Amino acid sequence: MGLFEIRSQSHFRPMPTFRSVLFWLHLTAGVVAGAIVLIMSVTGVVLTYEKQMLEWADRRAWSVPPPSGTAALSPETLLARVRDARPAAAPATLTLRADPAAPATVAFEGAGAVLVNPYTGDIIGPQPSGLRGFFRTVTNWHRYLAMEGPGRTTGKAITGAANLAFLFIVLSGMYLWLPRIWSRLQVRNVLWFRRGLQGKARDFNWHNVIGIWSAVPLAIVVAGAVPISYPWASNLVYRLVGEEPPRPPQAGPGGAQRGASAPRGGGGGGEGRGGAPDEKETPEAIHLEGIDAGYAEAVRRVPEWRALSIRIPHGAQPNITYTVDEGYGGQPHMRGTLTVARSGGAVERWESFADQTRGRRLRSWLRFAHTGEYYGLTGQTIAGVVSAGAVVLAWTGIALACRRFIAWIGRRRRATTDSQSARQAA
Repeated sequence: MGLFEIRSQSHFRPMPTFRSVLFWLHLTAGVVAGAIVLIMSVTGVVLTYEKQMLEWADRRAWSVPPPSGTAALSPETLLARVRDARPAAAPATLTLRADPAAPATVAFEGAGAVLVNPYTGDIIGPQPSGLRGFFRTVTNWHRYLAMEGPGRTTGKAITGAANLAFLFIVLSGMYLWLPRIWSRLQVRNVLWFRRGLQGKARDFNWHNVIGIWSAVPLAIVVAGAVPISYPWASNLVYRLVGEEPPRPPQAGPGGAQRGASAPRGGGGGGEGRGGAPDEKETPEAIHLEGIDAGYAEAVRRVPEWRALSIRIPHGAQPNITYTVDEGYGGQPHMRGTLTVARSGGAVERWESFADQTRGRRLRSWLRFAHTGEYYGLTGQTIAGVVSAGAVVLAWTGIALACRRFIAWIGRRRRATTDSQSARQAA
């Protein structure tokens, strides 16, 4: 009976604890998604101040200081001069900036964008392409792992799944990074960096300290990307506040989407409006009348504006749309949209952030909390810092997993050697 008890005890395995189960799920998710998370984190750091750097590049392209005492041209006059200089191109949007030293931007239908002297209407030249090309490459890595064409769907699926796994890693880490024993020494070891550590001890210390200090903002940044990757997550945002999700855009003739959202406020990126491919506009179909009146109304409503984008009406389009931005382009709560009738100048609609539904506001908050832009430069900086922290988390997590695997291999080899030695000795 005693021998039976000894054998039973030798084969007994305690039930796994919640912490151990969570740890192994955390470790597995990190091993599977770690490399992709590392790529997205590195590129996220690079993209931190993209908008500010592109605006800086545009300003540098116009080295002539604004003439003293000279007012900028009206939008209609500015567009007329641009159209005279480029008669074969159809202007799609005009973006003006309140800063007197900043150039205006005119984007054409399917033909890029140019910088324009707001005081003379002269075309300065195309938007600087070097920095834009760099950020396009980084964005392509961030969203699609540098895949092109049909491969982008695969790339987006991979980054979306990795981001979802990373959200689990961060949320589970909030528990795992806390010390098991709440003593002063244990708390200090996970809250502060320790000097003189090497190898596994150093990686473990860095992983815990950075994880604890960045957990909350990093969770917000990562969660903000989930609705971008998955329609079900975007719909869930609306349902959480009791709203019906908006219908997806409908495909029109030729496969074009109807009701697709306009480019983000600030414009000037060269994106044209949606429309069927067989509907080609000509410069003669563009009407400039009434733009100045709507511009004056937009400025009156938002006197502290920083950027103002005007969508040029084409053909029989009855309205002119103005996007007025008081922020840095990624702050929807500081942006308003004015719709004015082209004939007569009557205000058809004014929509501010407060006028939107709760679901739409929450969806916008998540979108721009992902980049930190919702909270301006401070938010962008925090998002950039925690993205840099995510780089270290991914790297140290992979390193710890590799060390654990190598140690396991070593234990297996030693166990095999010991077993063979025991059989030989017997």
